[in-house]
Amino acid sequence: MGKIRNKRNKKRVRLYKKVRNVSSWGTLGVLLFLNILFIATVALFTGYFCQYLMESKIDADYEALVREARIYEAASEDNSFAEYLKKGDREFIVKDSSGNIIDQYGKNTCSNEGGYILMANGSEKRNIYKDTEHGLFFAAENHEISFDIFDGFKLYFNEEYKKLENGESIRFPVWISVSINGGTKEFIGKAYFSINTKELTLAGEIIGSFVLVVIIAFVVMIIFMVRSIINFRRVVKLFYADSITGGHNWIWYVMYGDEKLQCRSLKKTSFAVVNIAFTNYRNYCMCHSISEGEEILVKIDRSLNRQIRTGEMCAHATTEGFALLLYFIDEASLRQRLTQMMDILQNVDKDHNFIFEAGVDIIRPAVNSNGVIVRRLDCSIEKAYNNACTAIDVQGETDPGGVFIFDDKLLEEQRWFDTVQENQMKAVVNQEFDIYYQPKYDPKTLELKGAEALIRWNSPEYGFVSPGRFIPIFEKNGFITEIDHYMIWHVAADQKMWLDMGYKPGCVSVNVSRAHFAEKDLAVQIRDMVDSAGCPHDLLEIELTESAFFDDQNAMIDTIKALKSFGFKVSMDDFGAGYSSLNSLKDMELDVLKLDAGFFRGEKAGDRGQIVVSETIKLAKSLNMKTVAEGVEEKEQVDFLAGQGCDMIQGYYFAKPMPKLEYMQRLAAKMQGPAAPVQQPVQQTANPVQSAPVVPQPQQPQPGQPQQ
Repeated sequence: MGKIRNKRNKKRVRLYKKVRNVSSWGTLGVLLFLNILFIATVALFTGYFCQYLMESKIDADYEALVREARIYEAASEDNSFAEYLKKGDREFIVKDSSGNIIDQYGKNTCSNEGGYILMANGSEKRNIYKDTEHGLFFAAENHEISFDIFDGFKLYFNEEYKKLENGESIRFPVWISVSINGGTKEFIGKAYFSINTKELTLAGEIIGSFVLVVIIAFVVMIIFMVRSIINFRRVVKLFYADSITGGHNWIWYVMYGDEKLQCRSLKKTSFAVVNIAFTNYRNYCMCHSISEGEEILVKIDRSLNRQIRTGEMCAHATTEGFALLLYFIDEASLRQRLTQMMDILQNVDKDHNFIFEAGVDIIRPAVNSNGVIVRRLDCSIEKAYNNACTAIDVQGETDPGGVFIFDDKLLEEQRWFDTVQENQMKAVVNQEFDIYYQPKYDPKTLELKGAEALIRWNSPEYGFVSPGRFIPIFEKNGFITEIDHYMIWHVAADQKMWLDMGYKPGCVSVNVSRAHFAEKDLAVQIRDMVDSAGCPHDLLEIELTESAFFDDQNAMIDTIKALKSFGFKVSMDDFGAGYSSLNSLKDMELDVLKLDAGFFRGEKAGDRGQIVVSETIKLAKSLNMKTVAEGVEEKEQVDFLAGQGCDMIQGYYFAKPMPKLEYMQRLAAKMQGPAAPVQQPVQQTANPVQSAPVVPQPQQPQPGQPQQ
């Protein structure tokens, strides 16, 4: 079960972390990428448009320039062609293969910065050079010439352009190269890139439209991104918000608490994981209303958040519990601080008296084998909080309203709790539980009248375990009902065995836990178990503790009636230990009343105690009930009880609880005299009971010590 629980916790933590780590930045990054992609697409389209415009303008002059280059190429055969060219409007230069100018005509404004234009068909190139006076083109790293859009915008707003009439053109020079003489020479002629006002206006409008679309798209995406961030933060706030207090919840506490405990920068810091429990919250809600109770929780949450320091944590963890993560200096100052916190909480509503308890688990720096402080990577705030809750559960029963710190002793108790739970069923199957009997005697005749059955655990692994170490655990985890079954059957089997041996065992009482009375067919279960052992019903007495009468009284009355109808005796154990005894006697027809041992202990028991015992015995006789005084340890008590007419006495004065074989010796002595030998048990048939070995006797307590 532990492995399954740990696996489930790890899965939940991974889910919490996944939710916590999800942010709007991923979405924003995608939106930003799409926005950039859109802008790049628009820019690329605009560039292609300008490039096409440039190519179409230049290509018109290129064919004429090629013809002139061919004419110049033929000039070596007929000089008249060269002279003819120099009489035209074309300015040109001729370079040899080394780049030296060997001929020119007109003003040379050709730049050495050159490249090529890749035409639209993708296969033709035009080698060109930039003009030094009008640099409307630029060369990329791969020497491909492109249109300079920014220069185009400068042109659009140029004063010279503004003076042009509609339809007039502006011409920009560009030098185009054509290879001649088999590539040994380069004819570079000056051509013109012309654009009129209509074309330039159209290009500006197209580019402006694209820019406007880009701006609008960018603004819309920015608005969407901001809204996404706001919505995400709202979702995170709701995810980590407590639905009752409006503050932080348990999920927030676990996520950020683990992060803080495992933080590298805080590895030298000691922390205190605290559970502040509002102990009477449910009573308050029952007397008032759940909504009023939740209003108190809101006040508590606000009060605690005002009291914690920067970097500390507070969250509403359970219905009536608040989880804190505080900086720890020393135990004394922590106790003082928590006490002050609870004092303030008690005054959150001056009309009511509230009770708070604090459980603490201290988290100190982790040290490796070399004594170096390291990060607490395996530290779990959820486990530490569970330890803090355990400190309250274990110690709060004896000291309500205090500050309880989880320590090694509590850790050992928890380990023992787990050990008992892991071995409880195996112990039943392997018959590790032994039945002990404490005799009951008639105080007048000193005759053995019966006994009370008690249980002991004789574990092969853990040795002799006293009832105080496992019975409370069984009562908490519900296994006590299995122990009730175990004891009833074994006592019935022992009684049947002693009858078959010729003994007169008398009635043996067996305690049945209050948890068992939730079962409507309890009386039938007991009857069937006793019948399976072959024991007469009148040899078993079913003991009910007085605390059981606080539960469902109607169910209790029905069960008692059913038990009595089957022939069982029913007794009330620990009469006088509670406050509802007289009312219980009025409603329930019991056979035996067991007087609580507290009547006979303590220096002040004296006359008042004797009066109470005397009147209780008289009351029992008036109700046709027998009385048993338990915990009797002194002869004066025996004499007093005999004088008051008490029917039986059980206590260390006569005998302590003893193993079955030792009790058999007393039964034999009752029948055959003190020196009579003990007979051997006869073989049993139905579900045979192993003869209990003689185990080490429990240490006899001093007078006044409780008996198990």
